[in-house]
Amino acid sequence: MPIELKIPAVGESVQEVQIGRWLKKLGDMVEEDQSVVELETDKASLEVPAPRSGMLEKILKKEGETVSVGEVIGYIQEGNGKPGDAKDSKAKPQVEGKPKSQPQMRAKSKEEALKPPPKEPIAKDQSLPITPSARRALREHHLAPKDVEASGERLRREDVLRHVEHGEQAEASDQAPPKEQSTAAPKELVAAPSDEGPSEELAEDVRRMSLIRRRIAQRLVEAQHTAALLTTFNEIDMSAIIALRKEHGERFTKRYGVKLGFMSFFVKAAIDALRQYPELNAEIRGEDQVLYHHAYHIGVAIGATKGLVVPVLKDAQWLSFAETELAIADFARRAEENKLQPHELTGGTFTITNGGVFGSLLSTPIVNPPQSGVLGMHTIQERPIGRAGQIVLAPLMYVALTYDHRLIDGRQAVLFLRRIKEAIEEPARMLVEV
Repeated sequence: MPIELKIPAVGESVQEVQIGRWLKKLGDMVEEDQSVVELETDKASLEVPAPRSGMLEKILKKEGETVSVGEVIGYIQEGNGKPGDAKDSKAKPQVEGKPKSQPQMRAKSKEEALKPPPKEPIAKDQSLPITPSARRALREHHLAPKDVEASGERLRREDVLRHVEHGEQAEASDQAPPKEQSTAAPKELVAAPSDEGPSEELAEDVRRMSLIRRRIAQRLVEAQHTAALLTTFNEIDMSAIIALRKEHGERFTKRYGVKLGFMSFFVKAAIDALRQYPELNAEIRGEDQVLYHHAYHIGVAIGATKGLVVPVLKDAQWLSFAETELAIADFARRAEENKLQPHELTGGTFTITNGGVFGSLLSTPIVNPPQSGVLGMHTIQERPIGRAGQIVLAPLMYVALTYDHRLIDGRQAVLFLRRIKEAIEEPARMLVEV
């Protein structure tokens, strides 16, 4: 009896998902709990396992289609399926919809197989796609598409030039004395290379935006339209943190199984600064209310292959350095594997993003609504600074704070960023909380 493959509930606010890709083909055998299809929500990607072992008998939804939670997208024939089903279903997709004469092509000689199929002229009055280079050639020679005969499924630049050359030759033949006709084609008409480089019809294609990408776009536009965003900057001397990591990093890794990174220091510094300036950990509700959060749920932006995701360190104020680093490493791994859960991507009260991992020197991060602030880290570079009356090279990092000016004044934003600078340059202050 066929088993329904349904879209599972993936979160309270998620009603629709998109079919990302089928991990199994029609007719494939699957084991119970083996991943069959990858889904994309507006927050993350996840895989749907097979409810029973058997054969994937039917696929009802194609990749890229949007479906509702609870909708049936396929059927699995429990057990081994009917005799021959798997074999037939695997063979059918390869020949389905192809002409019966297709097998004769395998019997052709090697020389025949290497020859390109002949191009049949297309009637001039047919409506055909026109390549950009062909459109330019039509304009240059004051021609209409209906005047030119296409040599394939598209009207190309070569077709236009061939039409022009034939027209010029016709004019010349009217004026010149008759010559002995030759059946050989002129050299310039045989596969004349384009002077515009690669064919332009291959220079672009159209793809469907994933739900994640669409959601990111919506959130960015929402932030720009609803908040009064402003960014302030500062520069941090990373010498103390680098020295601390050099001294204790190896022992830290041996004990906890994870590297001591910069992010855990910035999470601790941000929480310290948020306690001093609680407006950065608040959000505007309606027209005249401000919701202050007394827990510190820090979102950590991660650039995964399929897009930016921001998993949240819930109650980060209670996490140790090791717990913070372990959680971030786990988030990064599962983000790349599309295994983050929707509930891990919601509930943040403040966000930290690190463009430095990609070499970004300076940027203006954008707030993640309804939050009121986001801290941007950047790459570390040695630059000259004054220290004790001397000019020395120091490892410096630019930091940026983008904030909602409706709720936060410039003075608060500058002091918030300065508080983070002081904590990073003197990490002992985070331990004694001064």
